[in-house]
Amino acid sequence: MALQEASGAGPAGRTSPGRPASTGSRPDGDGSAPGQRPSLAVVQEAGNRIAANIERVIDGKAEVVRLALVVLLAEGHLLIEDVPGVGKTKLAKALARSIDCSVRRIQFTPDLLPSDVTGVSVYNQESGDFEFRPGAVFANLVVGDEINRASPKTQSALLECMEERQVTVDGVTYVLESPFMVVATQNPIEMEGTYPLPEAQRDRFTARVSMGYPDAAAEMVMLVDHAGSDPLETLEPVSTATEVRALIAAVHGAHVSDAVRRYAIDLVNTTRRSADLRLGASPRATLQLLRAAKALSALEGRSYVLPDDLQRLALPVLAHRVLPTAEAQIARRSTDGIVADIVRRVPIPRSVEAPPVRAAPGR
Repeated sequence: MALQEASGAGPAGRTSPGRPASTGSRPDGDGSAPGQRPSLAVVQEAGNRIAANIERVIDGKAEVVRLALVVLLAEGHLLIEDVPGVGKTKLAKALARSIDCSVRRIQFTPDLLPSDVTGVSVYNQESGDFEFRPGAVFANLVVGDEINRASPKTQSALLECMEERQVTVDGVTYVLESPFMVVATQNPIEMEGTYPLPEAQRDRFTARVSMGYPDAAAEMVMLVDHAGSDPLETLEPVSTATEVRALIAAVHGAHVSDAVRRYAIDLVNTTRRSADLRLGASPRATLQLLRAAKALSALEGRSYVLPDDLQRLALPVLAHRVLPTAEAQIARRSTDGIVADIVRRVPIPRSVEAPPVRAAPGR
């Protein structure tokens, strides 16, 4: 039988039934009124607060935690890939518990069905009609554990909700509440009992990160702090879904110059022309790279995106989307190495336009 578990902070395990959308449209904006976006100082403070809370559980992985926050504020989805036992699921659950919102966890197994993920219509004998029972994706944060242990058919159940933030069952479309983020973990495909994620599924993840082994100092801290109890059990939320929606609205206002946009296009176009790649990054990758760069700049207290932001994010945002040629595989060239070479080769813009100066209120 397929296993589904509910976990999370605040209203643990609470699911949102969604709301029918006969037109199939996405939710309107982020719920923030114009002119009420929080300042960059507020965004930076909130990001630091959430990161510090997560780092109570995850030791020595500040960059990985920061990237998870970047993906959250970019309205994207995060794929965490690494060997068992390095804290993939713990990172996903720590992020979920740091925000007081609806959270669901799905343990992906070979017998998990698509209806377990999206929901199913069940016949009610008393009313004589079918009733929709929401699946595990009806939450603000969905933690998908070991996603590549489920069959491709079940994996594909996430395609619509990840891209369009809606679920269609029996011809009825249900819009998912904002914010909506999928944080999935997967083991390397060389592990026994795994199914490689299809290209369309990988492309919907904004970024992929690897936890890696902790250094000796971080592992010593882990042995001291985690030996007697699990800090995750006492982790309390430090933010809310409402605040996250406001932070996302602030990120949207980050300035991006034409030079930075062209640089993003050049980076992605180079992956499509690379002799080492048989599949380059998609236009969706260009858009998500820019959105992630906006989030990173806001978290660092800047109202504008720099080429350095794109360089820092190119590897986690692009490497999991591209496929190497047979020759590159024989030469043992990884997609990470190929993308890193592309970042080094593509010329950086010499100058970047300053953001427009806004007049003070009442002037």
